[in-house]
Amino acid sequence: MRRELLVFVAFTSAVFAQPRIDNVLGRMVPPGATSLVGGHMDQIRQTEIYKRMLAAQSLGQLDQFASDTGFDPRRDVRELLYATGPQGSVMLARGTFLNTISHLNSAALKNVTKTRHGKYDIWGQGGNGFCILDSTLAAAGEIPALEAALDEWTSGTHTAAQPLLARVAGINPQSQLWGISIGTGNFLADHPPAANSGLDFSKIFSSLHDYWFQADFSAGIRAEVHGTAGTEKEAMGLRDAVRGLVGLGRLNVPENQPELLKVWDAITVDQQGRSISLHADIAQDLIDRMVQMLNAVPAGPRQIL
Repeated sequence: MRRELLVFVAFTSAVFAQPRIDNVLGRMVPPGATSLVGGHMDQIRQTEIYKRMLAAQSLGQLDQFASDTGFDPRRDVRELLYATGPQGSVMLARGTFLNTISHLNSAALKNVTKTRHGKYDIWGQGGNGFCILDSTLAAAGEIPALEAALDEWTSGTHTAAQPLLARVAGINPQSQLWGISIGTGNFLADHPPAANSGLDFSKIFSSLHDYWFQADFSAGIRAEVHGTAGTEKEAMGLRDAVRGLVGLGRLNVPENQPELLKVWDAITVDQQGRSISLHADIAQDLIDRMVQMLNAVPAGPRQIL
C-alpha cells in the first residue's frame, strides 16, 4: 500500500508540475520542437496590465491585419501555443474563428496567395502564412513550420511536445504565460522584458541554456526565469550583468517619481554554480507607473551624492 501511495504521489506531482495546455494544441506541435511558449489569452485579457499595455501601444499593423483577414488575436483567441523547431516558428491558437472563415470565403485578400496543403488551405505572403482549420482552431507562422504542424495534426504521433514538457520541474499550472526551451534562449532574447526602456536584456537571455519561465499578471507581475549558463564563470557574469541593468534602471527613474524605484527593487537574481534565476514581483499599484516609464524616453540619471 505504501508503495502504491508513493507512485500516486510521484505521478500527481509530475502532472501538476506541468503547464496547462489545450490538448488539441499540444497535438499540433511539430516534431523536433526546441521551445514552447504558452499563453492563456482569455485570462490575460482580463488583467489590468494587459489593458494598460494594449492601450499604450500603436497597433496599426494589427488593426490592418484584422481588417484584411477577419482574424483579430485580441478578440478571437482563447489560448496560444508558440513552437520553435528546425522548420521555423509557428503559433497555434484555440478560440472562435467563425468570423474569419466567413471573411476568407467572401473576400479576395490583396497580396495573399492561397495554396492547398493536404486538406487545408494556407493563406500566405512571402515566407509566412496562416490556416484556419475549423471554427475553433488556427495556426500561423513560417510556411515550413506551419505545414509541419498541419502534418502532425493529421497524421503524426502527437508526442512532439512531451520531451520539452518532461523537463519542466517548477511551472505553476495556473501561470497565464509560460515557456520552456532547450539550447540557447530564443523567445526571451527576441522579446525581452522592458524592451522599450532602453535597457537591453536580450544579451542576457540569449546566453541562457535550457531555460523555463512563468508569469502571472492577475495581481501585478509575478514572474521568474530559470536557466543554465555554459560555465559557472558565465553564470556569475550573467548575475552581475542583471544587477548592473537593474542599477541602471534605478538611475533612469526621474527624481520626482522615487516610488518607481520599487519597480527595480522588485527584480532579483540568484546564482548557484551554472544555474541562474531571475525573479520579479511588482505590485499592482506600480503597474500604471511602470508602463508609463517603459514607454517614455528615459530621463536623465539621478544625481548621486
